[in-house]
Amino acid sequence: MPKKKDALPLVYVRKGASLREKYAACREQFTAADLQKFTEIVPMVPADQVVADLEAIHREETDKKKGKLKK
Repeated sequence: MPKKKDALPLVYVRKGASLREKYAACREQFTAADLQKFTEIVPMVPADQVVADLEAIHREETDKKKGKLKK
């Protein structure tokens, strides 16, 4: 299975390390390039449009159910 390119790299710590040591290792190994992946602006759909689409789908489905119940 191919590796996901957007995934963060593995953090290596010694066996039996304390939580403080684990966090320190994460801070040391986390690079600016890793952070850049999460700060890029990507095109998105406005929330109003998503809500309108969901309401339309809901309206259609409830109309279908009401039509089936009347018959």
